[in-house]
Amino acid sequence: MIHFLEFSNLALFYYYMCCNTAYLIMLMAALHTSIRHQHRIKGLHADWIKLSPLTPPITILMPARNEEKSVCIAVRNLLNLDYSELELIVINDGSSDRTLELLQQEFRLRPVKAVYVPAVLSAPVRQLYRSDLAPNLLVIDKDSGGSKADAINAGLNAVTSPYICIVDADSVLERDSLLRIMTPVLADPKRVIAVGGIVRVLNGSELEGGRMRRVRLPRKSIEILQVIEYLRAFLIGREAWAGKNMLLIISGAFGVFRTDLVRAIGGYRSHAIGEDIDLVTRLHRYMRDRGEKYEICFVPDPVCWTEAPSDLASLRTQRSRWQKGLLDVLWPQRDMLFRLRYGRIGWFALPYLWLFELLAPVIEVGGILTIILAACAGVLSREFFVQFLMFGYAFATVISIGSVVLEELTYKRYNDWQDVTRLVSYCFLEHFPYRQLQMVWRLQGMWQYLRGDIAWGVLQRGGLQSAVTQQE
Repeated sequence: MIHFLEFSNLALFYYYMCCNTAYLIMLMAALHTSIRHQHRIKGLHADWIKLSPLTPPITILMPARNEEKSVCIAVRNLLNLDYSELELIVINDGSSDRTLELLQQEFRLRPVKAVYVPAVLSAPVRQLYRSDLAPNLLVIDKDSGGSKADAINAGLNAVTSPYICIVDADSVLERDSLLRIMTPVLADPKRVIAVGGIVRVLNGSELEGGRMRRVRLPRKSIEILQVIEYLRAFLIGREAWAGKNMLLIISGAFGVFRTDLVRAIGGYRSHAIGEDIDLVTRLHRYMRDRGEKYEICFVPDPVCWTEAPSDLASLRTQRSRWQKGLLDVLWPQRDMLFRLRYGRIGWFALPYLWLFELLAPVIEVGGILTIILAACAGVLSREFFVQFLMFGYAFATVISIGSVVLEELTYKRYNDWQDVTRLVSYCFLEHFPYRQLQMVWRLQGMWQYLRGDIAWGVLQRGGLQSAVTQQE
């Protein structure tokens, strides 16, 4: 037993060392990629893309279920984006609140008879609506299929554009976001099949007329910690992975895909819990099975602002669901591991997700328990324990501070020095105790999935209306 505890403690130490070293490598790669991106966008003139006859049409798909507090603001925001050929399809996914009623009132919807071919399976569609105020707005009213993926599939059947953009109903895009996220596509339309944009936390900021009026840091500690988490995940993690064409996650809140390829793989998997990572992983597989050259990109500056959970119960539900979704994707795609056909995806990206994402809560919670047992048994080396705490805490904190510094050196969304100071100070709380809470929630998510509980759960949200300024 003593030998087991000693081995377990040492293994946990090396696990943390490998995990943090991987993040350090990604931070360095992200810095390089970010600098290169800054040089590239200096020569970017958004008006050229907007006015160019070569700019391909885009259809935005926005699934909405019980989004009465956000849907009208979100729709107004999307209709006012700078893009020449744009259609917006809102999918009312069996809402039990006033989502459809408010859309009808706000945009003067009228029922239309149109050819609707359900090439991709989804729950039955009840009615199609067109807006008398915005001719490029289509609303699909359907029965709930129990998942966001099912709602997107219903919208996919009505798409006629070569590209689709998936946006959440509780999100707001900056006005030139579509122009910027399409830059890699326009540079190489044959090779680039999907692009992800950065998602930032909306809480604490102010909206006016469906647009971002003022960016501010949230007041609640739980929301500030999520700001840091999002910065690290997007500016470090996804930017680094995309730089080597190994990006496996394009956020469901904001991403662009080639319509023909999404249809070719059968659309979204209807019962996928993590529909964002599921789709991207299946796209990688589809392209590599055919031996075709392709690229899935990430652009860090077309910003999507989304509402983050503001209470522990909702955050627990969200993180448990994310863990369910990860397991729901990695297990069916396990045959991609360590196969030459899947290249760096099978040898690096997927193993990383298995070891440092999916199994992380099992390893870390188990390791903490063995440390406690070792301490109780009197076999825990005080020197080892101090080194373990100092190394793990200090290294992880430096990575979090690095993400904040990267944000301030490049995009500078938080201009108030007090906000920046608070961000840096909260980096010292992000590794402890916030990380340990997340490990427990993610462990709960795995257990729920293994016993057949795949429900999404309910998140308590204030809605986009809560961010609207009093002047509106």
